[in-house]
Amino acid sequence: MGTREDHRPFADHVEELLSGGGPLPIVEAGDPVLRRGAEPYDGQLGPALLERFVAALRLTMRAAPGVGLAAVQVGVALRIAVVEDPAPVPPEVREARGRVPLPFRVLVNPAYAPVGEARAAFFEGCLSVPGWQAVVARPAAVRLTGADEHGRPLDEVVTGWPARIVQHETDHLDGTLYLDRAEPRSLSSARAMAERWTRPVPHDAAAELGFDLP
Repeated sequence: MGTREDHRPFADHVEELLSGGGPLPIVEAGDPVLRRGAEPYDGQLGPALLERFVAALRLTMRAAPGVGLAAVQVGVALRIAVVEDPAPVPPEVREARGRVPLPFRVLVNPAYAPVGEARAAFFEGCLSVPGWQAVVARPAAVRLTGADEHGRPLDEVVTGWPARIVQHETDHLDGTLYLDRAEPRSLSSARAMAERWTRPVPHDAAAELGFDLP
């Protein structure tokens, strides 16, 4: 555990961020905070400030809009993330991607490990890399460990699209962007995505752009 003095810089930074009101500015690729990795959370913000920070992360994620947001994406290098996905997608997309609703939740000091050998590859984007998407092959199921915002332990198996979200946000806390895991030849602009790659599974993109799927 750190000392009270060790914790002050985090608390002061978060207080400064929250003083502006409204959604927080999202840090974009190229900022070192996205590459350094985050410190384990051990009470640096205190219960009241943590509650306010989580509320701001939730507001920012929804306003973006996105389905997850890590603290480092707003410049705070602590192992905290929020996730939420109402999954407003057609049935064929839900079936192909396993994209089922993910209720709002807070992940504190999360970690994941693959469960089984199955992998799934889909286009993925990031609020910190606006305007682009790329295909990322990830474990189809993972064991999520960590805690919630109240310190209650998490230890569960997550599958489908929720597993992808959990991996994406936890990677942020390790200094990893989705592009580090992506198939480089799949990189596509928002315009190309809208015009060409709207199918639930990226088979066409793989064939035409020249990359393999697992």
